Amino acid sequence: MSKFLIAAVCLALLSLSGCANTVQGMKRDGVQTSHALDDATHRVARANAN
Repeated sequence: MSKFLIAAVCLALLSLSGCANTVQGMKRDGVQTSHALDDATHRVARANAN
């Protein structure tokens, strides 16, 4: 294997691992946003019920 091929494979692996971390972070942010919106909706509903 040439040094160029090894370098290209390493660069591709680093890029893909960075993308995976970004996707996991976006998923976590989406879940947290959903929970926050749900909590806020319940608080508003309870306030209107009083």
